[in-house]
Amino acid sequence: MNKPLDFEVLYTAHQSSVYRLCLGYFGGNKPKADEVCQEVFIKVWKYMDTFEGKSQAGTWIYRIAVNTCLNALRSSKKSFKNVPIQDEFLSPVEHEHTDDEARLKSMYSCIEKLNPKDRTLILLVLEQEPYEKISEIMGLSENNLRVKIHRIKTKLSKCVHL
Repeated sequence: MNKPLDFEVLYTAHQSSVYRLCLGYFGGNKPKADEVCQEVFIKVWKYMDTFEGKSQAGTWIYRIAVNTCLNALRSSKKSFKNVPIQDEFLSPVEHEHTDDEARLKSMYSCIEKLNPKDRTLILLVLEQEPYEKISEIMGLSENNLRVKIHRIKTKLSKCVHL
């Protein structure tokens, strides 16, 4: 029998990374990221008792977050317009570092152009999640994951340097 999950502990441990993932999906649109992040944790609360413990709780939460973001993108495709990435999302760096800001804006602009699955992969990499966890979240072998991430990084590098 699994130890019951403590929602408060899960929320405290994972809210900021889930929020950043949502921000990445919605191009820095904070209201949309807030809304979807809240929806993710409503689902976590609602389905906590169904968690079987076959993976870590964080992996389970990321899978919910990815699915919720993808569903939100699909359902709002007609009404959602890509909002330009906001400076606050891109960089905590002082505004005197405009070259760094420009590179970050360019990188996130390129990330927005990726298909949703590739965007998920690179956002999880940027969150410094271990490949083992990402492969479990995405349902890929680690070898396949490494190949995909290499290809995504190559695409992003070409896009940023255009």
